[in-house]
Formats: sequence, C-alpha cells, structure tokens
Amino acid sequence: MQFRHSTLKYFLPVCVVLSAGAARAQETPPPPQVSVAKPVVRDVVDNDDFIGRFQASEQVSIRSRVGGYLQSINFKDGQLVKQGDELFEIDQRPFITAFNEATAQLAVASSTLTYAQSEFNRVNTLVKSGSQTVSTLDDRRRELQSAQANLQGSEASVERARLDLTYSKITAPLAGRINRHLISVGNLVQADQTELTTIVALDPIDFYFDVDERRLLNYAETARKNGKVLQEGGGGLKVSVRLGDRDQTKFSGTLNFAENTVDQATGTLRVRARFANPDFVLQPGLFGRVEIEGSNSYTAILIPDEAIAADQNERVVYVLNPDNTVTTKSVRPGPKLYGYRVIRSGLTGDEQIVVKGVVRVRPGAKVTPVTVQLPRENPNDVPATAQQAVSAAGAAQ
Repeated sequence: MQFRHSTLKYFLPVCVVLSAGAARAQETPPPPQVSVAKPVVRDVVDNDDFIGRFQASEQVSIRSRVGGYLQSINFKDGQLVKQGDELFEIDQRPFITAFNEATAQLAVASSTLTYAQSEFNRVNTLVKSGSQTVSTLDDRRRELQSAQANLQGSEASVERARLDLTYSKITAPLAGRINRHLISVGNLVQADQTELTTIVALDPIDFYFDVDERRLLNYAETARKNGKVLQEGGGGLKVSVRLGDRDQTKFSGTLNFAENTVDQATGTLRVRARFANPDFVLQPGLFGRVEIEGSNSYTAILIPDEAIAADQNERVVYVLNPDNTVTTKSVRPGPKLYGYRVIRSGLTGDEQIVVKGVVRVRPGAKVTPVTVQLPRENPNDVPATAQQAVSAAGAAQ
C-alpha cells in the first residue's frame, strides 16, 4: 500500500497539467471576420459577345497611271501621310518633252485656224460681189472646219501631255498610314500594273464580326424600336470592344452596316461596327471581342463573383442572419455586367450576403460581419475612348 500512494503522488501533478492543456484546447476560437453587403440592384441590359477583327475603313493600293523609271521616293516607310502628299516621282523628262511637243503643235493648229478663217472671210466677201464662185467658198469653208478640228485635237493632246506630266508625281489619295515601298528607285514602273505601296485609313476604323440568326432577330427588333433598319446604318446599336491583350479597357463604337443576306452555309450575317481612333491605338488586323446589347432593359441583382461558392452541382451564396450566423442560398448566375455577376434567381436584393471571406465561413457558423457598400459598377469595366485607353496604359506603366 505504501508503494501505491507514492506512485499516485508522482503522477498527480502530471494529470493536472494535462487537464489544463485540454481545457485550453477546447476554448472556442472567435468568429471569423467577413465583409457583408447588399447586392447591387439596378436596371441592366444583357450583352452578347462576338469575336472579330479590325479592318481599315479605307484602303488603297498605290499604282502609277503612267509608265517610266522611278526617280524618287518621298516618304518614310510606315509614316502617317495626309491626302495630297507627294509619295513617288517618275522620271519627268519624257513627259516634259511630250508636253512641249504638244504645245508646239497647238500653236501650229492655232495659226492654221487663223489663216483659214481669214481666207473664208475674204472669199465670202468676193462671192457676194460676184468675183468668186460658190464652189471656191465651199472649199474655204471645208478648210476652216478642218483647221478647227485640228485645233481641238491639238488642245486635247496638250491636255493629255499635261495630265501625264502631272501623273508622273504620285500623291496620296487619302490620309492614313503608308506601308513600305514595294519598288526601289531606278526600276521600271508599268502603268496601272506595278504596285508601289498601300495606304490604310486609321480614323475611323471598322470592326467586322459574324452574328448568328437567333441573335440577329433580336438586334433587328431593337433597331426597329429605334426607328431604324439593321441593314441601314447597322441600326445605330451601341457596342464596345476589348482587345486580345487587354482585360479591362474597352473602346466604344456604333454598328453602322450589316450585309443584306445571311450566309446559307454558316447561318450568320456579317456586321460592321465603326470606332473613332484619333490616337491610332486600334490597328487593322487586331483581334477583339465585341459586346452588343442583347436584351431590353430590366432590373437585375448583381453580386461579385467572389461571393459565389460551389456546393456540389449548385452555386450558393452565404446570407447573414440577424444572430450573425450564415446560411447558404442556392442561386442561378447569369452574365457578367458592370464588373458583377447577374443573379437570375435565388436572391431578392434585400439580403446581406458575404462578399469577402467566403472561404472562412461554414453554414450555421457565427461570423463577425463588417458592413460595406458595393459600388454600382466597376470603374475599370466602363467603356473607354481611345484617348482614355492610352492614358490608362501610361498610368499602368
């Protein structure tokens, strides 16, 4: 018995220490802190997304109207040019010689006409006095008419020589960005055949994409409500486009054309939107994703994507109860608008839902809520002009 009491004496402090550690381990941690807010309720319009590419609103292939040897190139490859700027010059010496020759022939024809006119007038006077025959007068009239025709032909030759001399200097038919020169100085240029370079207009710029039949009918109905026809000016529908390497910045434009027939092979219609491009940010050939208003205005409930959690095959949000516990509510998400996710069903808009800290909560558990207010839209999701896009890109750098 003495041995047992001594053993108990040694083990008693150890048991006390273990009991205190277990009590501390069973202490309840404080409720996690989360941000809660009411959903954004506002009138929205659903957007449809399409992919397409930018094309120049105007494009021209530069060719010479006259043949000859290229004498000079008066631009730098890739520079911006204005309408009327001189681009190329063909060797003008043959054209100057042809112009001088035509001018000399015109002087001869003019002198011949003057002589024929005086002869006709003299013979006409003599015929009236009976000193000359009528047949002689007819001969002088024929010579006068021939001289008049020769003068007209000489004037046409001078005008043609003048045009050829003018065409030997090739100017820009439109303003835009010029390509590299495709032929070097000293090469022979074939009239109307040799391609010298190309010019594309950059402001405004067009965006082409294909619309399927189902959504085409919706756009046509929206255009009719605006008093327009989709094929006439594109119905005037507003669009916005994102470039392939930009997630936030949008460029706003307007539909201004739709083809008059649906492609039977694909069931789509080619549509064009036009965008102002004063800073030349948008370039022909760039890939983009365009958004078009695809529905009439309706009241929608919007929440952040991070407020939506997954529960097996369902999407749920955590709703805050009056006792600071949370419960799950099944929702049906829709498209993303104004930086938020549209909730088709499941919420009324009056609930307080967890918008930050979703990973720290469990159904039925208490939380420490911090109330925040969601803005009506994400500032980075608002369509921007080209100038605003350049400013945003500069600020980011």
